[in-house]
Amino acid sequence: MWEQVQETVSYINKINSFNPEYGIILGSGLGSFTEDIKIEFTLPYNEIPNFPVSTVQGHKGALVFGTIGDKKVVAMQGRFHFYEGYSMKEVTFPVRVLKFLGVKKLIVSNASGGVNPIYKIGEIIIIKDHINFTPEHPLRGANDERFGPRFVNMSEPYSRKMIAKAKELALELNIEVKDGIYLGLQGPSFETLAEYKMVKILGADCVGMSTVPEVIVARHMDLETFGISVITDIGDEDNIDSISHDEVLEAAQNAEPNVRKLIKELILKY
Repeated sequence: MWEQVQETVSYINKINSFNPEYGIILGSGLGSFTEDIKIEFTLPYNEIPNFPVSTVQGHKGALVFGTIGDKKVVAMQGRFHFYEGYSMKEVTFPVRVLKFLGVKKLIVSNASGGVNPIYKIGEIIIIKDHINFTPEHPLRGANDERFGPRFVNMSEPYSRKMIAKAKELALELNIEVKDGIYLGLQGPSFETLAEYKMVKILGADCVGMSTVPEVIVARHMDLETFGISVITDIGDEDNIDSISHDEVLEAAQNAEPNVRKLIKELILKY
């Protein structure tokens, strides 16, 4: 893993040594955030050594380097999922690369199903904690101390300071946000009524198929991390509407202008 990460970082730095401060992982339907970036250069995933390739609709598949104000950023326009057939080490490989490109703060976004009865479709949720229900842990196996410690302190997976700043900015921007606990499942099937009930019983507010492995690996490398989710469907143990991936993308895209504003301001002012 170490050699692969260094090879990938070396390849990218030979093209343009950029040293971004912020890394951003753009989830389903949120890829147009790159329009807020003054783009310096773009690298398709299929041109990057050792990188996986996105296979999911709504995930374009490129690293986008540029600036937001005076902040240097790199955005992942599309992420990787365990359900695509990748191992968790492959899913989280790009987070390792971002760290060694210079990233110090990571922002992750996703679309999720809400189980909290106060949530509505299209709402923006700031992730305050998560529950890992994925079937493979991204740190399973031999630990390389050059990345981080064997046992990772997960008492603060999502930066409390970044959460507080984001809530302050949401008030200033008149953007309604809520916070909540995200539960990560494998996917790719949407949850059954019984599974939604389980998520609620376990104490989570929303559920999705990404983010948790990336955040674990980010914290392994001591990256300060912030997570945001868009509620794209509501799951109630007694009643659930049918949902398709196209509907998820549509709900995420409808919320995207406010997500973009909030993330942009957070990067500028934190």
